[in-house]
Amino acid sequence: MIIINVIGFVLIGLVIWWFWLYKPAKAVDTSTENITIIVNNGIYQPAKIKVEAGKEIALKFLRKDGSPCAATVLFPEFEINEELPLDISKSIFLPSMPPGEYPFHCPMKMYNGTLVVK
Repeated sequence: MIIINVIGFVLIGLVIWWFWLYKPAKAVDTSTENITIIVNNGIYQPAKIKVEAGKEIALKFLRKDGSPCAATVLFPEFEINEELPLDISKSIFLPSMPPGEYPFHCPMKMYNGTLVVK
């Protein structure tokens, strides 16, 4: 009985870490390359993207996850709500932005990313 409780607590801890605490540290600079964001296995890869202030940008999303939550990406600061087709690359155009951090996520906020404008 104790072993079952310990396993249960470990599984609860893993769920909390995966959905709320895990933050990929890698940031990609889009000034030197075209960026494709892969939507798969509950994450955006890369999840942190650096761009230059005052420039319009296009981000390509490639959805490989069949989850219904992965089907939509939201940029709340810009009121952008786009559907992502499965296994097809889709470009999302963003306006020029002042410096700051702008989150993007799925409707349930299980997939999270940040656009860092400098």
